[in-house]
Amino acid sequence: MQERVGGSEKEPSQEQGERGRNDVASRPSTSEENGRNDAARRPSTRDENGGNGAANWLSTGDERGRYAGSDGAGRPGVLVIAHGSREPGWVAQVEQAVAEAKAKLPPELPVEAAYLELVEGRLIQDGIRALEARGVTDIYALPLFVSSGSTHVDEIGWALGAYAQPRRETDLEPVAMQARLTYGEPIGSDPEIARALADKLAPRSREPAAEAVLLVGHGSDEPWFYEAWRRELEGLAAELVRIGGYAGADAALLRPDETAARIAQLRMRHPGARLLAVPVFLSEGYFTSNAVPGRLAGQDIDYAERALLPHPAVSDWIVGRLQAWLAGRAARLEV
Repeated sequence: MQERVGGSEKEPSQEQGERGRNDVASRPSTSEENGRNDAARRPSTRDENGGNGAANWLSTGDERGRYAGSDGAGRPGVLVIAHGSREPGWVAQVEQAVAEAKAKLPPELPVEAAYLELVEGRLIQDGIRALEARGVTDIYALPLFVSSGSTHVDEIGWALGAYAQPRRETDLEPVAMQARLTYGEPIGSDPEIARALADKLAPRSREPAAEAVLLVGHGSDEPWFYEAWRRELEGLAAELVRIGGYAGADAALLRPDETAARIAQLRMRHPGARLLAVPVFLSEGYFTSNAVPGRLAGQDIDYAERALLPHPAVSDWIVGRLQAWLAGRAARLEV
C-alpha cells in the first residue's frame, strides 16, 4: 500500500498522479491536501496491548463493554483494512491472504476484509456494518499496510475513532460504529515480514556473508511519517541480517530519494560486498516495476523485484496479530 504521489497517496498499481476514487455511499473521496477542520473528533485512547500506541481501545467506561444483547463479554470480530485497487488480481491477493489467515483462526471468529478506496461495496464502513450485523461488539481493525509512517494508517485510525486527531488533516469521514474498537499496528519491523524478504532474496543471493542488502520503501516528506518509515525499515533490515546471515543491510526511501546515498554508504561500510536490493511493498505495481528499478539504475546492484504478496508470511503476520489480540482480550475478561 503506497502513499499518494506528490503529497498524497496513490493507488498501488497505477502510474503516478492517478487518484481515481469511486463515489460510493459508504465513504466519500479522501484528499490529504484538503483537510477538514470541522470534523467531529473522538476522545483520545491508549494501547492496552503494548506497542507504540498505534493500537488503541475506545473507552466506554466499562472495559468489558455492555451492549444490547451482550453478556458482558461481547463478541469479537476482525476487520483487515487494505488500500484497494481497481485491478481484480490485486484485490484477490489481499482476499487470499485474509482467507488463509481465517483458516488458522477459530471458525466462529468473524473476519472481514475491507478497503480504503476503489473496491465498491467493500469499503471500511461496509466492513463495519457486516461485522455488526453478525452481532460483533468488539472489533479489531488491522491495517494491512507496510508502515505506521503511511498517512493512510493515520487517517484510517482517526476515522475509526482510535484517537482524537490525525497527525495531518484529512477529509476522510468518521466511520459510524457501535462496537468497541481496537486499532492494530501495520507491519512495521515484524520478523514474519523479514522472513518473507529473506525468501525473496534467496534466489538472488550467492554468499550472504559477502553480501549487503538495501531495503527500499516508499517513505514520506513529512518529518514524523518519515521517521516512522525509517525506524521500521531499519528494524526490518536488522532482522534480515540476523536471519539471513548477510554482512549488512540498510534502508532507503523513495521520498525523499535516498537510494544513491544509501548505496554509497553500504559500499563504504562493506567494501567489496556484492549488493542486493529488495522492495518493501505489499503489492506489485508501478513502484516495484518502475520507480524502484529506475532509482537503482546504474548502481551495480541486483534487484529482487517481487512484492510481499502473495507470500504466506503475510497471512502468518495477520494470524499472529489476531491471536495476540484475542489472548489479551481473554486475559482482560478473566480479571
